[in-house]
Amino acid sequence: MACSSGNSSGFSPQIQKAGSEEGLMDQRKRKRMESNRESARRSRMRKQKHLDELIAQVAQLKNENNQIVHTMSITTQQCLNVEAENSVLRAQFGELSQRLESLNNILNCLNTTSGSSSGGLFEIDDFEGIPESYLENNSWNLMSLNQPILASPDLFLY
Repeated sequence: MACSSGNSSGFSPQIQKAGSEEGLMDQRKRKRMESNRESARRSRMRKQKHLDELIAQVAQLKNENNQIVHTMSITTQQCLNVEAENSVLRAQFGELSQRLESLNNILNCLNTTSGSSSGGLFEIDDFEGIPESYLENNSWNLMSLNQPILASPDLFLY
């Protein structure tokens, strides 16, 4: 029995068209899947690159932070040294101010007891005019005039 359509394959043109459309759809689907895979791969690579950059930035910031902490430590130590030196200098200033005041008191006492006969200058004998009680009860001591000013050894570190 012969085929009336004259088609030797036995398929109608509609079936062949449907089959070729399915093949075309499968091909498009494969291309889309391949494109999606490539896009996902590029996305993963971008994420990995970003992560690597962030890790490098963290390392750099940690390094900078360590340098800042080290610099702060040095600066803090220098500040403490300056404060200690300042304290020593203030103590020395106070001691020298007291000595100056005491010496001015002695000069005033000598100038008032020696009178105007020597023109304001005094001689060794003029010390005898200072009352003994004034020398003993005064806040200064003649022995302290010959003592050195005490200083911390930290003052000479520089």
